Amino acid sequence: MTEQRLHHTEHTLTVDAPAAELYGLAADVTRWPALFGPSVHVQHQLREERAERFELWAVVNGEVGSWVSQRTLDPDRLRVTFAQVRSRAPIASMRGEWLFRTLSPTRTEIVLRHTFSAVDDDPQSVAWILQGLDRNSPEELAALARLALYGHPVDDLVFSFTDTVRLTGPAADAYTFVHRADRWARLLPHVGRVRLAEPSPGVQELEMDTVTSDGSAHTTRSLRVCRTGEWIAYKQLVTPRLLLGHSGLWTFADGPGGPVVTARHTVALDPEAVPEVLGEHATLAEAREYLRDALGRNSRTTIEHADAFAAGRRKRAVARTA
Repeated sequence: MTEQRLHHTEHTLTVDAPAAELYGLAADVTRWPALFGPSVHVQHQLREERAERFELWAVVNGEVGSWVSQRTLDPDRLRVTFAQVRSRAPIASMRGEWLFRTLSPTRTEIVLRHTFSAVDDDPQSVAWILQGLDRNSPEELAALARLALYGHPVDDLVFSFTDTVRLTGPAADAYTFVHRADRWARLLPHVGRVRLAEPSPGVQELEMDTVTSDGSAHTTRSLRVCRTGEWIAYKQLVTPRLLLGHSGLWTFADGPGGPVVTARHTVALDPEAVPEVLGEHATLAEAREYLRDALGRNSRTTIEHADAFAAGRRKRAVARTA
C-alpha cells in the first residue's frame, strides 16, 4: 500500500493583545460557534482540564460537515494541539496546533498549523482541503483578534444562558414543533416570515423575520443541525446589530420529573453597537441584560407554543379514537 502524502499549512496573525487572553479564547471550544464564522456546533464526548474530545460541525467550502477531534491543552506553554480521530472525506487524516507567541506583554503572534492527508492522495481532494483551510483559518484568527482588540474582559462580551421549561406532553412532540420551523410564521407571534431548506440530511438552512419584545424587527439567517428527537443546534449567520455572533442549542428530554425542553444561548456582544442600539450611556451590563431578556423571551415563547401544539395533537388523537 502506498503511503499517503502529508501536506502542511501555516497561518499567522500578529495581534495587539496579551497571549494568555488569546489562548483562552481558542482553548474554550464551546464558544467557537458564537465566535468563529465556520463553526456551527460542538458536542463534547470527553472534557477534562487539559484533554478533550468532541464532535464539531462546521462549514467547509460552503457545506456543513462534522468530524471528531481530540485536543491537548497546555496553558503553561500557550499551546493547543489537536488531531481528528474521525475525519470527513476527502480528508484521510488531520492534525495541528495553535501557538501563541509572546512578542511583548501586549503583542502576540498567533500561529495555526495543519498537517493532513487526503483520501487516495487525490490532487483534487488536496486542493479542496487547502481551499477550506485557506478560507477558514484566517477567518478564525481574525475573529480572535477582533474580540481581543475591543479591550474588554472576554466574559463581558461572550456569555451563555439557559432556560428550561417543563412540558405537559411528550418531548418528542416539542421536538417536532421546533424541527418544523417552516410552520412558525403561522404558529409563533414573534415570527413574520420563514424560509426553510434542508441541503443534506439533518442540516437545515433557516431564514426568518422576527420581532423582539421591544418591537424591533430583525431578519436572521441560521444553520441548524438536528439530532432526531434529542437536540437541535443552530448558528446565526445574519445577526441583529448588537451581536457579533449567536449560537444555540435546543435539547428535548423525558426525564424522571417529566418532559422538559432546554434552550441554551451563547452570544458574542458587539460593544461598538451598544450606544447605537441602546443609547449613548448604555453599559455592557445593560446590553447583556437586554439580550438575555430578548433572546430568552423568544425561546420561552417558542417552547410554550410547542407545548400547546403538542397538547392540541393529543386532543385530536383522543377525539379520533373516541
